[in-house]
Amino acid sequence: MVFFEACGPNEAIVVSGCCHTTPEMIVGGRAFVWPVIQQMQRLSLNTMTLSISTDNVYTRLGVPISVTGVAQVKVQGQNQEMLKAACQQFLGKSETEIEQVAMETLEGHQRAIMGTMTVEEIYKDRKKFSKNVFEVASSDLVNMGISVVSYTLKDVRDSHGYLEALGMTRTAQVKKDARIGEAEAKRDSGIKEARADEERMAARYLNDAEIAKAKRDFELKKAAYDMEVQTKKAESEMAYELQAAKTKQAIKEEQMQIKVVERAQQIQVQEQEIQRREKELSAQVKQPAEAEKYRLETIAAANKKKIVLEAEAASEAVRVRGEAEAYAIEEKAKAEAEQMAKKADAWKDYQDAAMIDMVLETLPRVAAEVAAPLAQAKKVTMVSSGKGDVGASKLTGEVMDIMDRLPKLVQSMTGVDIHKSIAQTRV
Repeated sequence: MVFFEACGPNEAIVVSGCCHTTPEMIVGGRAFVWPVIQQMQRLSLNTMTLSISTDNVYTRLGVPISVTGVAQVKVQGQNQEMLKAACQQFLGKSETEIEQVAMETLEGHQRAIMGTMTVEEIYKDRKKFSKNVFEVASSDLVNMGISVVSYTLKDVRDSHGYLEALGMTRTAQVKKDARIGEAEAKRDSGIKEARADEERMAARYLNDAEIAKAKRDFELKKAAYDMEVQTKKAESEMAYELQAAKTKQAIKEEQMQIKVVERAQQIQVQEQEIQRREKELSAQVKQPAEAEKYRLETIAAANKKKIVLEAEAASEAVRVRGEAEAYAIEEKAKAEAEQMAKKADAWKDYQDAAMIDMVLETLPRVAAEVAAPLAQAKKVTMVSSGKGDVGASKLTGEVMDIMDRLPKLVQSMTGVDIHKSIAQTRV
């Protein structure tokens, strides 16, 4: 379904979407709009009347005044570039929002122009003031697609009596001119110049006085405002620090309460652990000890009875065993005596050979005893001067040197030369 949309000469419609590479802008006409795939928006072209009020603005000479101006503005629909700019800025906004943007722009320029002119220039030459505001504001608003139709200075106000003083001065001047009339016209040009200078200086002093008064009022108000701001700031900081201290105190109290509860729970757990240990000790130590005591008492009674019976049987066994042991000792003594007799006979027969045989049988045991300390050592540190053997061969050589000295020791103790006896035995 296609919708047919129309607008009056004071309105523009903008169609965008499908079939439009750029939005189509129509002023005071009609257009076909496809729902969903196309979008239609309206923009008002009505003339808007704005009342622009600027209060207490310091003029070029520092005198504060208030000014009210009336401006007629509208979105320009005849110029396509301005209409395009207006669509970019205000499409989708209400007429009130457009008025607000234009009013703030005009108010800023009105305030700026007031700062470049004196009170007398604004009051006496309103056309110049209006022209300046119109030209400056138009250059900015045209970039938004808004044209300023007209601007008029409506009212100039003064809360310090400056304008009233200007009026009184003018009234006095007119009366003065009426009184002196023809006489003043006939005075010499020098007198007129002197009086003109006097009036100029008086006006200047008056203006300076007003400026000084305004400056004094400004400084007093500023000091009062600064004091109020500093007071509020100090109160806020103190309130913040107080609240922070209260919060920290509350947190500490909560932490102490948590520690108290945790400590109480730990005590309960410890008490329960003590009770459990007592029960465990009773089950693991006390009860088994009582059972063991009963078992030992029973075994002791049985052993006592057994010993009594064994003692009765052992008395007879002791007697028999004593006789057997005596016989065995006697036979062993006889055998040892016979062995010793045979050994003595052998020693008589062999003499040095028997002794050599005994020494040779003993040598391995002597070597084992010599090497035993070395076998028990966990770590051996050897220092060499660079001459002779090192390492394991050095240790073996030390053992062999000791064994080589044994024949001399045997000869000195027994008188038997082992080397000579071995040599005779070989022959």
